[in-house]
Amino acid sequence: QVLLVESGGGLVQAGASLRLSCAGPSRILSSSAIAWFRQAPGKEREFVAAITRSFGSTRYQDSVKDRYTISRDSAKNTVYLQMNSLKPEDTAVYFCAARRQIITDQRLGITESEYDNWGQGTQVTVSS
Repeated sequence: QVLLVESGGGLVQAGASLRLSCAGPSRILSSSAIAWFRQAPGKEREFVAAITRSFGSTRYQDSVKDRYTISRDSAKNTVYLQMNSLKPEDTAVYFCAARRQIITDQRLGITESEYDNWGQGTQVTVSS
């Protein structure tokens, strides 16, 4: 059963911005670290960004850390990925994923196997 739903993808030109959303049940979002991964055609899925369950600690892939911002709105049970200054190499299907986390755990994994709830993805295409 897919519990996480991504939205906000689309086709944009280089330099534009998009905001992706990851929505899900409060019992999942409120108790989990949330990560964004992406998979470009012919490539492995790769880590993009993650945010802890509490205290708002974040982690980013080096190639996006100055352009992307991950955040969460607990009242809306949603995690966002704000993507600015998009480049053609950002083109991919973007997935959000959840991992149950105790409040005091500030670790943010970057491998797929650490996350056990996944959405179906949203396509982001950046034209040059």
